[in-house]
Amino acid sequence: MLKKHISAFTIGIKGAIMGGMSHTKVSDNMEALIKLALEEDFGDGDVTSLYFVPAELQARALLRPRTQGVLSGVEVARAVFKAVDPTLKVEVYLNDGDEVSPGAVVMMIEGKAQSILGAERTALNFIQRLSGVASMTHKYVKAIAHTDCKLLDTRKTTPGYRLLEKAAVVHGGGNNHRLGLYDRAMVKDNHLMTDGNTDHLQACITKLKNERPGVEVELEADNLQQVEAFLKLEGVDYILLDNMSNEDMRKAVEMRGQNGKPYFEASGGLTLATAPAAAETGVDFMSFGCLTHSVPSLDLGLDFTVER
Repeated sequence: MLKKHISAFTIGIKGAIMGGMSHTKVSDNMEALIKLALEEDFGDGDVTSLYFVPAELQARALLRPRTQGVLSGVEVARAVFKAVDPTLKVEVYLNDGDEVSPGAVVMMIEGKAQSILGAERTALNFIQRLSGVASMTHKYVKAIAHTDCKLLDTRKTTPGYRLLEKAAVVHGGGNNHRLGLYDRAMVKDNHLMTDGNTDHLQACITKLKNERPGVEVELEADNLQQVEAFLKLEGVDYILLDNMSNEDMRKAVEMRGQNGKPYFEASGGLTLATAPAAAETGVDFMSFGCLTHSVPSLDLGLDFTVER
């Protein structure tokens, strides 16, 4: 019965997704992850609920945060409950991107107690993880809000969860970097097998732009000498300032002048404490892998009442 419900399940996800992600692409990914998560949890049945909870027992559960944060994954959690049992009544009161405090009611689920209990952990796993990403992002966004610098995520995401985690970054007020290897060329030191030969770099950039005009180009610079060389190239959209001091990043911005392009992205060694000063150098973007690779989950739980 569970597999029948999952295979029939389809739903879209709310929230503006940046970086070219379509709602269809996100919802397809979400459906596949929900199916996988429920199958690994249920196996051949929830033996605890089947043997210890009466089949006819009805229950009501309220999803509440235990700590303050920003929500993401509300639609995913709702979808988990409906995938397990389409007869469950799910009312959503707070949405992705909303700031919440302890005790607020995110959603109410009513119906068969066995079904709610079976879906509980999978639903919480999704919403706790994704809300953790949104909450962490929100902290960093607030830290640099006094500047024009924009916050970016990275590809350091949980395998399979990338689209949902990048959606969570947007729900927290951040922006998406490239989605994968296919939508931006990001040339780092490991790619430079020609000792930084700028003629070779220019030829590669020109070939890429001619064959894939929609793909942006970003070059990683470790020092100001590289910045100076990269600014002379045509077709460069971004320069990544890797592990540079605030003083050098400020100089790089001055070297660019009033043109405004290519954009500068600061990355490497930045923390919540150092982000404000780095943003004040005039860089256009700052990227943080910690938004997705080492974020604590937001504590949310279900409060149950039963109808006898």
